Amino acid sequence: MFIKLASVAAAAVGMAGAVAAPAASAQSVFHEASPLSGGAQMARKVLAQRQADAATRRTEAPDAGIDISCSPKPCVLPNVRASGGTQPVNENAITANPATNTDLISTANDYNCATIQGIFASTDSGSTWTQTCTTPLPGNAGLGDPVPAYNSNGAAYVVGINTPDGGSTGVIAIQRSNDKGITWGAPRQAAPNTLGGIADKPWLEVDTQATSPFNNSAYVSVTQFDFSSNSQITVSRSRNGNTWATANASTLQTFPDVAQFTDMAVGRDGTVYLSYLKCRANSPFGTCGGTNATMVFQKSSDGGVTWSAPVTMATVRLAPSTCGAFYGCLPNTSQRVSNIPTIAVDNSTGPNSGKLYSVMYNFRNGAMKIQVVSSTNGGSTWSAPKVVVPASVPGDQFFPWINVNNTSGEIAVTWLDRRNDAANLLYEAFGASSTNGGASYPLNIKLSSAKSSPFNDGFGGGFMGDYTGSAWAGNTLFMSYVDTRNGNAQNWIGGGSR
Repeated sequence: MFIKLASVAAAAVGMAGAVAAPAASAQSVFHEASPLSGGAQMARKVLAQRQADAATRRTEAPDAGIDISCSPKPCVLPNVRASGGTQPVNENAITANPATNTDLISTANDYNCATIQGIFASTDSGSTWTQTCTTPLPGNAGLGDPVPAYNSNGAAYVVGINTPDGGSTGVIAIQRSNDKGITWGAPRQAAPNTLGGIADKPWLEVDTQATSPFNNSAYVSVTQFDFSSNSQITVSRSRNGNTWATANASTLQTFPDVAQFTDMAVGRDGTVYLSYLKCRANSPFGTCGGTNATMVFQKSSDGGVTWSAPVTMATVRLAPSTCGAFYGCLPNTSQRVSNIPTIAVDNSTGPNSGKLYSVMYNFRNGAMKIQVVSSTNGGSTWSAPKVVVPASVPGDQFFPWINVNNTSGEIAVTWLDRRNDAANLLYEAFGASSTNGGASYPLNIKLSSAKSSPFNDGFGGGFMGDYTGSAWAGNTLFMSYVDTRNGNAQNWIGGGSR
């Protein structure tokens, strides 16, 4: 996928973007001991500090006119900033229009938006970006966590958390765009708060498979919380994007047991695959940090109406909660860190068609190391973990994402990596690919042209989001990630082309 170095112009940025870390204590940022996603927690704090109409006006535009192509192929794309403004932007997701492969939509927690939900659309393969903010449901405010998706006809959707009361409760709202993300229709509710608290950490997936009986059905997975931190995974479904029904996927988890951080993928036959994390808060901090967590798999073969019994994909160790964050902390920082077992399926017609993959990190030997597990029997059993980064490479690897090229079956894994900083602090975006069904990932390729400091996140070093994102557009892989090279967290795009 991406083997050769980026263009001279992109590479020239190089080390100039490196930022020295301030001398800060790992305890200098306060975190709630709450199983809610980092995005929802930060959004509640921000809403409590601003007026309802106090969105900061943008004073800085995103990059424009950058040729984000590269040659000769395979090659690494130049970096481009999709966001602008004076406020932080983090927690990045990205999707590509399957009808064109040139239209992209990325979303992020955008604190320039009153809704804290930013949408970044490109119709020229990432060279230029248009920015908008979501519109909340009547009487509601946005609570972050936006996620985009396209259907097979090129219509775009964005979901995000909405709250009527400053974040005590919340539901998931959805909007649709028929002009490639430039303008958006009125919001409607896609998922309720079935336990009375917050419907948290949504993920949106649309069935774009022509061979599926549920083609163009939309699915929204969330973690439902009540006011006692009990949790349950639900998936809402719609055949037309307008009317929605919700089904329980997991059983109710009674705190200190917690289920959180869902992801989904859809197979060629319309089977919906669901993954998430389960943990028990029993560390000395009353959190899941430093404990063993279970990565769980379920599926639905009837379009999201019913769900299979849970299967364990892997058991991993979470990073210690040295900064007080519920799911652990990025070592040497006060950053809360998630562990989302993102899932992908091979929808090609190649030799690994139907194979499932999930990527996550495992904290071992004092560092976060990403790994991939796979299944060749529809998720009934899962392989032993396969590491993506050689054991000899130092530093932490975090916020991984995985996707499979629908045509070639090539697997792409992307993540943030600290190998090039001897202090194990500054990070860069990295990627690796496999063309043999995940048996090997021959090369790790740097996708960002400058280092970033987690202390420059715009929140005093306490929140740079919960995840990054990636998407195949034909034979080009795009990665969206939080980059702080300019002294503030922004949504940057990189990737590689085959």
